[in-house]
Amino acid sequence: MSFTKTTEQDSLYDDLEKMSVKDIIYNINKEDKTVPLAVEKALPQIEALINQVTDKLSNGGRLFYIGAGTSGRLGILDASECPPTFGVSHDIVIGLIAGGDKAIRKAVENAEDSTTQGWEDLKTFNISKKDIVIGIAASGTTPYVVSTLKMCNNKNITTGCITCNKNSPLSTEALFPVEVVVGPEFLTGSSRMKAGTAQKLVLNMITTTSMIQLGKVKGNKMVDMQLSNDKLVERGVKMIMKELKISFEEATILLNKHKSVRKSIDNARTK
Repeated sequence: MSFTKTTEQDSLYDDLEKMSVKDIIYNINKEDKTVPLAVEKALPQIEALINQVTDKLSNGGRLFYIGAGTSGRLGILDASECPPTFGVSHDIVIGLIAGGDKAIRKAVENAEDSTTQGWEDLKTFNISKKDIVIGIAASGTTPYVVSTLKMCNNKNITTGCITCNKNSPLSTEALFPVEVVVGPEFLTGSSRMKAGTAQKLVLNMITTTSMIQLGKVKGNKMVDMQLSNDKLVERGVKMIMKELKISFEEATILLNKHKSVRKSIDNARTK
């Protein structure tokens, strides 16, 4: 297997400490502009993975993200935003990170080097063939992630990945790999930068598209969102106003009664 770890190659820039603030942010921005183009090249892979995710979720399965460091945190971020955005249960999209929850805030030494802990972490959720597991690793070499996907494959559990290197060990293990090759980072090896941005863009696509396919969006509105603060309640009222062409006061009454944008709209239309 031919494998070049472009995420670890030397930056195209040198003497960073001699640059002005203006030059630093200009060049970071210049590099960041290449990320969406790299994601575009991976759209066929992303589509194939999303189709698998949608199929699993629509048949009662769950989506698991598993990663270490920045990659793990991005998976947890995406998973944690699904319940408030789409009104789904917290056990539908689940993010796992090497080192456990304490690793979300502080690095846990050597956690990503384990070749057994990832599977042990998944086992606590009674993982099964109904589920899908997506490994996230910019390098595509993280032992915690690669070994977990290998075990999933052995158990006939569908696997995918998001990585920023071509032909990596992780891509080889994943049944549905997504490879977004962003090239060297502005700061050599700092994959929280372009690679992290690329992973976040792909994660946005996976859950947003899947939830749309599952009927969690109406038109272009988050009609199943959780009304957890005043801002979201006001947003919900405005959705109802626009959809039903009614006043603010009428929409507020409906939302207070049904506690859901979707239920407010559906109940108003069935009367």
